[in-house]
Amino acid sequence: MNNYKTHRCNEINLNDVGKKVRIAGWVETIRDLGGLVFLDIRDMYGITQVVTSGKSEDVDFASHIPIESTVTVYGTVKKRDEETINPKLKTGLVEIKIEEIKVLGKRTKNLPFEVNSNEEIREDLRLQYRYLDLRSEKLKNNLKLRAEVLQFLRNQMIEQRFLEVQTPILTSSSPEGARDYLVPSRLHPGKFYALPQAPQQFKQLLMVSGIDKYFQIAPCFRDEDARADRAPGEFYQLDMEMAFSTQEDVFEAIEPVMYNTFKKFSNKKIANYPFPKITYKDAMLKYGTDKPDLRNPLYIIDLSEFFNKCTFKPFINRTVRAIKVKGHKSKGFHEKMLDFAMSIGMQGLGYLEVQEDMSFKGPIDKFIPDELKAELLKIAELDKEDTIFFIADNQKRATELSGQIRTELGKRLNLIDEEVFQFCWIIDFPMFELDEHNNLQFSHNPFSMPQGGLEALEKQNPLEILAYQYDIVCNGIELSSGAVRNHDINIMLKAFSMAGYTEEEVKTKFGALYTAFQYGAPPHAGIAPGIDRMLMLLTDSETIREVIAFPLNSKAQDLMMGAPGQVKREQLRDVHIKLDVSEKH
Repeated sequence: MNNYKTHRCNEINLNDVGKKVRIAGWVETIRDLGGLVFLDIRDMYGITQVVTSGKSEDVDFASHIPIESTVTVYGTVKKRDEETINPKLKTGLVEIKIEEIKVLGKRTKNLPFEVNSNEEIREDLRLQYRYLDLRSEKLKNNLKLRAEVLQFLRNQMIEQRFLEVQTPILTSSSPEGARDYLVPSRLHPGKFYALPQAPQQFKQLLMVSGIDKYFQIAPCFRDEDARADRAPGEFYQLDMEMAFSTQEDVFEAIEPVMYNTFKKFSNKKIANYPFPKITYKDAMLKYGTDKPDLRNPLYIIDLSEFFNKCTFKPFINRTVRAIKVKGHKSKGFHEKMLDFAMSIGMQGLGYLEVQEDMSFKGPIDKFIPDELKAELLKIAELDKEDTIFFIADNQKRATELSGQIRTELGKRLNLIDEEVFQFCWIIDFPMFELDEHNNLQFSHNPFSMPQGGLEALEKQNPLEILAYQYDIVCNGIELSSGAVRNHDINIMLKAFSMAGYTEEEVKTKFGALYTAFQYGAPPHAGIAPGIDRMLMLLTDSETIREVIAFPLNSKAQDLMMGAPGQVKREQLRDVHIKLDVSEKH
């Protein structure tokens, strides 16, 4: 029998009236009514009210217990008086009359903030005292949900006969898109392990090993800057890979897992199932991003060719994108949109309003020849009282800026349905892109299979080659990336050579894959939905840190544990590292 409790704090009910029970938890509130003291005792599951006897020593003892101390309470369950019933609590019809109360862990320091407070608390303070922050109902519920989601995901994968396999945490450094976290080796002076950015190579090697369908809840480590939807340091993903599989096989396996999870753990509607497929090219043109929020009904059109026939010099020989909205907007609205446009680096934000007679009114109307105005109405599908906004720049910037303007318009016009999840697949990513020095590099995942195989690599313009790469996007957040893998050694070497790698570099950086693919590798494909981002959406959290038990802050610091921190000189000596003076300061 437990020495501290016979019941959880959410379990006491009318069936227990007259019974002797014991509960344990934290003192959440104390109400001293003079002759009686009421205490709310909270554990992970709920709250139970307890009340002292009328004895002065009991009242004095209970009234002086510091809030947030831990106690165990023994007593008799009784029905509450009618006027004290609390319908908000599961245990609101009953209370425990205290016969014995013991303080198990006394709070001896002032609280840095009130637990379960409705007041705004600085995040750095919350993270420094995360163990207090986690006592709040909201964060406890987030952790409970996280556990339930993980179990549900596991069950779905196992039902599809995926085998759960754990892959190493200490591995070798490889170029996979972000900076590695490095771990010096004690036994091998001057050499380093790296924490895996993802289990990418290991899961492909499992396919070569003969594992048919693999998955794990995988920790991933990347030294990259934080964002609202990205945790610096570590994050978790539902990592999976399938042998003898195509892109469509991956879609068929993972799409119901995502749908079932969001349907089970949220009351929001899933607006589009099966998930629509949008090519990368169409996404960038129509939404200005490869992570489109489909809840926003606005879309972007290209008017570059049209404006080359006009006299407005800022638009001539530029990429011109436009966004149509319903209704004329106030002067104040236009001024606020202009302020936003300037804040993201635009020189201005042109617009036109369609009048009742289908004429235009706006700053650039005079630059559009009269004989071309009907053409603009037709191309942009404009109607009476529509307003159309224009964005002009080079192609890359115009795409990016139009996407930001579309998002801002959606917010300001209240077009986003917050009670809906809208998923989509983004497919057909370009295999290569140019870096800032005009050198060819992989645009998405270096281990992807090019569409058209070796022939495409040898004969097509590299910037026109598409890859079997795909993302799942939900409400403007990228939940996962995946690809059909490049399992052919000749195609692999050719692709890497085009990105500037010699065969010797491929051998060195990806030695295991390079060798393994020469022993008979199956075609394979996979994906890895981000669990933290899924939970962020399911809980309507503003940042990913709200669904992680002990997150780093936006500067990749653990304020609670003091990491990163200094270590003793002897520890550095053990791993053969010597700091120079500049690094110390």
